[in-house]
Amino acid sequence: MIVEACEITVRRGGADVVRGVSLTARPGEVLGVIGPNGAGKTSVLRALCGLDPLVSGQVTYGGRTAQEIGRSAFGRTLAYLAQGGRIHWPLRVAEVVALGRLPHGAAEADTAVARAMAAADVEGLRDRTVGTLSGGERARVLIARALAVEAPILLADEPVAALDPYHQLQVMELLRTGARTGTAVITVLHDLTLAARFCDRLILLKDGRALVQGPPSEVLQPDQMAHAYGVTVETGVRDGEPFILPWRRCGVPRPLQETSL
Repeated sequence: MIVEACEITVRRGGADVVRGVSLTARPGEVLGVIGPNGAGKTSVLRALCGLDPLVSGQVTYGGRTAQEIGRSAFGRTLAYLAQGGRIHWPLRVAEVVALGRLPHGAAEADTAVARAMAAADVEGLRDRTVGTLSGGERARVLIARALAVEAPILLADEPVAALDPYHQLQVMELLRTGARTGTAVITVLHDLTLAARFCDRLILLKDGRALVQGPPSEVLQPDQMAHAYGVTVETGVRDGEPFILPWRRCGVPRPLQETSL
């Protein structure tokens, strides 16, 4: 299902935090949303899932608005993984993941929950209460809950922020696999190498506006990174895949090289 945002503007506290942003996410691809702190990345995702009202513009899902789809059907259309999501009840892990099936009722609940828990590597935690989990374990449980929806659209806001490197790669592989099976995936990322490796397209935001959109090779150019983030970058290729490393803040002198006496 195609997600399209056309010239959307979001206002918060009297200020426009998203300004005329347009984007398209297609089934089978991962669209990465990148940009510095305060660029409007989370606000864009919240607008896409209907949590933040639009001042102007429109979002459609397969050519229909959320109102046209209807509330109950919309819950099956889109899964949203919020940034730093919390779990406020003393539930077992399996019960938390099962919450992702609420929009579907009882249909295939056990099977879908089992698939999601296996994919997020939380099967061994199923009988633990969420209050006993580490931050990374809790993040993976919330990822499993989003996967359990089995929606054609998945929005993930910084899904790897609390994870160790192994599970960061695992989650990004999950998102890419989900896209390859027909899901439209939109994810906010701060790690530019993960964005370069796992995203099919990127949209770079700054001050609520879209600076550039396109394949990672076009978006992650040194001049764009300097303008958006104020940093220089080092780039390369390993095993046929790109990496990009923030190297130095723009305008900061290089450290003096030590000389041997």
